[in-house]
Amino acid sequence: MQKDSIWTLLVKRYIPLFLGLLFIVFPFFWTLSTALKTETEIFSNPVKYWPDKVSFQNFVDAWRMAGFSVYFKNSLMVALCGMACILFLSILSGYALSRFKFKGKNLFMMVILCTQFLPGAMMLIPLFLMFKNAGLAGTLTSLIITYTLFEFPFNAILMRGYMSNIPIELEEAAWVDGCSRFQAIFKILVPVLLPSIVAAGAFAFIACWNEYLFSLMFINNPNYYTVPVGMSFLAGQYQSNYSLRAAGALISMLPSLLLFAYVQKYLVSGLGAGSVKG
Repeated sequence: MQKDSIWTLLVKRYIPLFLGLLFIVFPFFWTLSTALKTETEIFSNPVKYWPDKVSFQNFVDAWRMAGFSVYFKNSLMVALCGMACILFLSILSGYALSRFKFKGKNLFMMVILCTQFLPGAMMLIPLFLMFKNAGLAGTLTSLIITYTLFEFPFNAILMRGYMSNIPIELEEAAWVDGCSRFQAIFKILVPVLLPSIVAAGAFAFIACWNEYLFSLMFINNPNYYTVPVGMSFLAGQYQSNYSLRAAGALISMLPSLLLFAYVQKYLVSGLGAGSVKG
């Protein structure tokens, strides 16, 4: 009876979990293996799953020769600034939607959510003309503004849900002690909402880091390329150098992996905080 239960457990639970894990992990393993190989080993027959001699030269070449040091710096600047702007505006907007009552609030929130249904390609020409008239075309500032506009509405609704779960008595106690409303938000609510803010900030950072369409269309100077755009031009410039592309792909994934490894403890509690009351 015990043997049957163990085999049943293996077939129903552990084997599917192992196959699912293998399906997820193998592409990362193959990318790492390709980045550590030479071009000869990549096209060898039979296939080599791991190089005979591990070399990190492809990472050095991608960082120095292929321009990834510049792309990485640009993407990091855009993603961090965009995340900061998104969180700041989302906290204030979420507070207003949570605490204030005004006519048309539900309609306003519906309009905000409806903006998320619009394809980004529809806004390319209007945004480009606006940035051109403002003298911001071809700059990283245009990307920061664009990412903030597109990511802010969803995060504002999220923050509204998070703040609705916090008793207003906490703020009233702060007001009695002499805090202004603005001080109460950042001295009382923000520390309480830290897991939720970290979760929202992580997703905002990843969205800004991975965005490709606007950075491709708005930026025409190679010194301002972001990582996704740099990756696309790397594929066109080095048609047969798969090891260089794999090294570039791993470099581009590094911030996302490190970020989620650090904030994963906040994600479950943060995302669940706004699910009880809306």
